[in-house]
Amino acid sequence: MAEFCVTGGTGFIAGYLVKALLDKGHTVRTTVRNPEDLEKVGYLTQLSGAKERLKILKADLLVEGSFDEAVSGVDGVFHTASPVLVPYDNNVQATLIDPCIKGTQNVLNSCVKANVKRVVLTSSCSSIRYRDDVQQVSPLNESHWSDPEYCKRYKLWYAYAKTIGEREAWKIAKESGIDLVVVNPSFVVGPLLAPQPTSTLLVILSLVKGLKGEYMNTTVGYVHIDDVIAAHLLAMEQSKASGRLICSSTVAHTSQIIQMLRSKYPSYPYESKCSSQVGDDNMHSMDTTKITQLGFPPFKTLEQMFDDCIKSFQDKGFL
Repeated sequence: MAEFCVTGGTGFIAGYLVKALLDKGHTVRTTVRNPEDLEKVGYLTQLSGAKERLKILKADLLVEGSFDEAVSGVDGVFHTASPVLVPYDNNVQATLIDPCIKGTQNVLNSCVKANVKRVVLTSSCSSIRYRDDVQQVSPLNESHWSDPEYCKRYKLWYAYAKTIGEREAWKIAKESGIDLVVVNPSFVVGPLLAPQPTSTLLVILSLVKGLKGEYMNTTVGYVHIDDVIAAHLLAMEQSKASGRLICSSTVAHTSQIIQMLRSKYPSYPYESKCSSQVGDDNMHSMDTTKITQLGFPPFKTLEQMFDDCIKSFQDKGFL
């Protein structure tokens, strides 16, 4: 069995990754900003195998060297820690862009020092699909990159941070010779593992409960959390895995998601008005040939991922 480090253990993807690695019998170290915050990290200690094989360590994306201890001597590192959606504040640089870019630098520099065998970075399809010619070049594949100027023009700060952060990771990997594989998931949906919904799931919850007054004018790919975890494990375990791996199922506009949910779960007060924002609503499709050729099974459907998500909201009393 091996020992792995997962950064940002309280995140949606990270929590499930810790669980999957423990289930496989591995030893896991995970980093969080505050290991004492039991409300946030307590559920990780309850996972099967956690008592014997899970260590929760303190680390901060913005503090250089704070990942040294966590990655020293491990067989591989999954860098998933990154703020997910922009809070509605004006200081995007501090809350989103710096942690994403500087965090990537800090984690990878620690991995270089520790001579880690392979690093799997969680990037995003948002570092691929934001560009003026998206419709001309679609279906989008691993060779496509978002244009930072496009992201700035439409204030798509999450996409901007992810694009610059991933570019930086490739630069460090090239200079240091580190074996980097990147997973680019689209919008991740599925059941809740943590006691509280994390940012992506909060978006779905507010959509179903009609909390914001309007829904986002976005056309994005969606993907089941199970597929995202399987893609990360494949990226780490398969020697043939390299470069970027798109991990995405169906592309849909938010209005189609609401329509699908409304027909199945009619009793909720869904958002009914579409936001007037533009720039994030370009029709496109994602080419997942590369990951499929590595033996990845067919992606779960929109229905499966949203059914699992809604059911877990109901079970946990959020709906």
